[in-house]
Amino acid sequence: MLDIKLIREQPDLVRQGILDKGYDPVVLDEVIKLDKQHRQMLVETENLRATRNKLTKDQIGEGKKLKQQLKDLEPKLKDVEEKLIEKLNLIPNPPLLSAPKGKNEKDNVEVRTWGQPRKFDFTPKDHLELGTYLGILDFATGAKVSGSQFYFWYGDGALLELALVHFAFDLLSKEGFIPVITPDLAKARYYLGTGYMPKGNEAQTYKIENEDLGLIATAEVTLAGKHADEVIPENQLPLKYIGYSHCFRQEQGAYGKYSKGLYRVHQFTKAEMFVYCLPEDSDKYHQHILAMEEKIYQQLGLPYRVLEMCTGDLGAMAARKFDIEAWMPTRGEYGEVTSTSNCTDYQARNLNIRFKRKNGETDYIHMLNGTAIATSRTPLAILENYQNPDGSVTIPEALRPYMGKDKIVPKK
Repeated sequence: MLDIKLIREQPDLVRQGILDKGYDPVVLDEVIKLDKQHRQMLVETENLRATRNKLTKDQIGEGKKLKQQLKDLEPKLKDVEEKLIEKLNLIPNPPLLSAPKGKNEKDNVEVRTWGQPRKFDFTPKDHLELGTYLGILDFATGAKVSGSQFYFWYGDGALLELALVHFAFDLLSKEGFIPVITPDLAKARYYLGTGYMPKGNEAQTYKIENEDLGLIATAEVTLAGKHADEVIPENQLPLKYIGYSHCFRQEQGAYGKYSKGLYRVHQFTKAEMFVYCLPEDSDKYHQHILAMEEKIYQQLGLPYRVLEMCTGDLGAMAARKFDIEAWMPTRGEYGEVTSTSNCTDYQARNLNIRFKRKNGETDYIHMLNGTAIATSRTPLAILENYQNPDGSVTIPEALRPYMGKDKIVPKK
C-alpha cells in the first residue's frame, strides 16, 4: 500500500509510476476522489462529536438530534474508508528511478553473464528423459495421485533436493541469515499483504475452504507476516532470514512452450532469503541478496545471466527487481531460477511493520526478498548441465558432501 500523503503531495509522481508499470491510472483518480470525500466526512463526524460533547443537560433534544446525525454518518464514513483502502491497494509500488523503463519482459536488461554454456559432443537429453532413465523423477505417479504438474522424487532425486536446501542453509547461515522453517499456510491478511492474489489473472494462491487460510506460494509470505504489527528497534536491523517452506502455485494459464516438466509445477520446496532493513540501506541489501544468489549458482557451477526487470515487468509490489537465469541446454537458452525484489515500504504498510530510530522517530521498514534455491528449476538445470553420454549425471562438487557421492547413476 502506498502512503496516502505521497498521493496527496505528489500525484504526478504516482501517476507516472502507475503508467511506467503498465497499470491503468484511473484508479489514482478514484483514490484522490475517495480520499477527499473521506477527509470531509471525517471532519464532519469529528465536529458533530465535539458539538455533542459540549452540550449541557438541558439540551437533550439537540443531543438526540446530533446522535442521530452521527448514527447516519458513521456507516457512510466506514463505507468510504473501506472503498478508499480497497482502491489504494490497487495502486502499484512506483519503480525506483534506477529501474530501467520498458513495457514487458522483452525490455528487461542483461546486467552480466557468468560461465560458459556447455558444448556437448553428444545429443543431450532433457531433464524429463534423464529423470525417468535414472528412476529419480516421476510425473506420471504425481498426476495419478495429485493431478498434472505434480511429481515424485525418488532415491538420489530426493537426496538432491535435500542436499540443495542444506547447501543453501549452510552457505547463508555463515553470511548472517537466520535459518527458519515456516508454516506452509498463512492467513489471508499475509498472502494478500505480500501481493499473492487468490483471484484474477495473476492468481497463485490455493485457498482452504471454510478457513481464513491459503497455501503459501513462497516463504516470503510467512517471513513477512512474522513481524506484522511490530515496531523493530533500529539497533536490531537488519534482520536477515533464510526460510524453508513448501510452495504451492496455481500457475493458471501456464501451458506455454516450457510448461512441461519441472519448470512450472504446482508444488516445490524453496529456500527463501528475506531482509528487513532501514530505508536508506535497502538498495545495499538488495545488492547483497543478489550477490548471495550469484554465489550459490557459481558454487553449483551453473552458467547464468543476471537480468534487471524493466518497469513494465516489475509487478505490483517490487520497486526494483533482478532475476538470475541459469543455462538450460535442451532449451538452448537461459531460464529463470531466482528472483530478488526490493519492495521498499509497500508490504510494510500493508502489514503495519515499522522501525524506531535511536531518536525515537518511527517509520515504515523496508522489506526485501530473494530466492536462494527453488528445488524444481535448480535440479532441472543440474540434470541437464551435468549429464554424461551414458545418461548418468555428475553431482556438482559443492553438493557432494551432502549427498556422499559424486554421480547419479540408474538403478541396476
